[in-house]
This record gives sequence, structure tokens and C-alpha cells, in this order.
Amino acid sequence: MDHSQQDICKEKVYNKVFYTYAKDLKRHLYFKYKDMASAEDILQDTFIKLWNNCSKVTLEKVKSYLYTVANNAFLDVKKHENVVRKHQKGFVNYNETESPEFLMIEEEFLQKVERVIASLPEKQREVFVMSRIEKLKYKEISDKLGISVKAIEKRMRNALIVIRKEIGNI
Repeated sequence: MDHSQQDICKEKVYNKVFYTYAKDLKRHLYFKYKDMASAEDILQDTFIKLWNNCSKVTLEKVKSYLYTVANNAFLDVKKHENVVRKHQKGFVNYNETESPEFLMIEEEFLQKVERVIASLPEKQREVFVMSRIEKLKYKEISDKLGISVKAIEKRMRNALIVIRKEIGNI
């Protein structure tokens, strides 16, 4: 692909990028996921993100950008699956003695929590998960994300406001 100063925001250039990289990226994601539907979902999200950020990505860096975005999305999905699995294991012992009604209410609540967390803006969700799920300290999150502790505190505060509004204190 010609890497001269072409603007990815131009539809013709964007389409050329898509046709150049989509097939290999989908194959890459499929081998990671072992599930074609998930690979295609992430592929679509990756190219949407490229379009939304087209003015910030140069043609020289587009391949790296695509693979980075796709791999981060893959890691986010796997992290979420691990959190759900860990959370479900924590309730196994209780489930044996609880009524079916309690189990149904509990399942509905857990689904609501997951929906609310998933609906948070990406930066707030990232900080919330790192703090409350991965149990990282604000300083550790700050170091990982390369932003100030104050920014972490603000994102966490805003995430908790949304969560409390939607489901109460947790």
C-alpha cells in the first residue's frame, strides 16, 4: 500500500485500508477467539474506531493501530469473561440453599450491574474495573494509564455517580 500522505478520512483511502487489512485481521481475531461471530464483531468495532479517529491515524501507522485496537478489545472481552466467571464462582455455595425466587432476583441484579458497568464511558469503565474488579490502587492505575491520580479519582467518582443512580450503593 502506498504510504504517502493520504488522508484516511477520505472514503476511498479508508476503503483501501479496509480491503488491505480486514481479511488478515479477521483471521488473526478468529485464531484468538475460536469464534467467527466474535472475531467479526471486534473487526467491525475496530474499523468503526478507525473511522472515528481517522484524522489522528497516519497511513504509516494504520496497521499497528488496527491490531492494537483489536487486541485491546479482545483483552477487554476476556477480562470481562473472567470477572463474570469469578463472580459466579463466588455465589456457587449460596445457590445450593437459596430459593428459586432469590436466585432469579440475584441473576437479574447481576445482569443489571453488568449492563450499567458496560454502559459507562470507556475511560470510566476502565478505571472502575481496574479499581473494583482487579483491586488496583489509584496510584497503580495512574501508572498503568499514564495519567494523574486526580484524573483517576475523577473518573472513578463519575463512574460511581452513574452506578449509584442506576442501582444504588454497591
